[in-house]
Amino acid sequence: MPPAPRLFDPHIHMTSRTTDDYEAMAAAGTLAVVEPAFWLGQPRTSAGSFTDYFDGLIGWEPFRAAQFGIVHHCTIALNPKEANDRGLARDVLAVLPRYLAKDRVVAVGEVGYDAQTPAEDEAFAAQVALAHEHDLPVLVHTPHRDKAAGTRRSLDLCAEAGLPPERTLVDHLNEVTVGLVRERGCWMGFSIYPDTKMDEARMVRILQEHGTERVLVNSAADWGRSDPLKVAKTAAAMRAAGFGPDEVDQVVWRNPVAFYGQSGRLELEAAAQPDATFAGNSVLRGERAAV
Repeated sequence: MPPAPRLFDPHIHMTSRTTDDYEAMAAAGTLAVVEPAFWLGQPRTSAGSFTDYFDGLIGWEPFRAAQFGIVHHCTIALNPKEANDRGLARDVLAVLPRYLAKDRVVAVGEVGYDAQTPAEDEAFAAQVALAHEHDLPVLVHTPHRDKAAGTRRSLDLCAEAGLPPERTLVDHLNEVTVGLVRERGCWMGFSIYPDTKMDEARMVRILQEHGTERVLVNSAADWGRSDPLKVAKTAAAMRAAGFGPDEVDQVVWRNPVAFYGQSGRLELEAAAQPDATFAGNSVLRGERAAV
């Protein structure tokens, strides 16, 4: 029996998860994660709330992950939904360069569309320009409504802005949109959910049709009903469907390493002994030792 695969979840919102999820992910074989900046479920009212959130992505979350031997990176951006508050968007875009220079920030994202408005166009284009300035790849969020049109619009904007397809990861794809992204040469991302978007069986069928090149699978695992073990479960579904260990490893490890490695900031060696506390706080309780 082949060994369990090494796992990299390239899109997971751990800010929304409990520490138990890190423990379960580590037990399943997760060694690395990327956490994209996203909408927190309620509109923010000031740029300060964004900077506090970004500070958590580059500080507290890497500390939490390290307690369980998981290396944490993030992507930073103004998300599409909140880009529609133009005044707030202007203020957030002004502070983004400070964060895009940080060591563990491996892409600009999530950028893209929610309602496909002119304000979203402006924020999307501005952040692709920032990606050029900081020599970072881009993670693109495709909208939940009118997804095919939003995917085409995203691909066109990236191309017009001169973003190379090999530095573009278009996420939340499905059977309708995968071909659009594949033919442009971009990386293809799929969020695997319990009962929405994609599930493991559908993902396996897409891999059987389109192959494993430039494909990333993630759990997203946000504040809604989701499962932080979906990368592990997709790997198991691939093996059950007859994919070999090398193909599984390509999808759940080598592809995310290759995409985010373009940032020059990917560090995959976990700290041997993480610090006991972060700003005086610990995720551990009682006498339990860190992993």
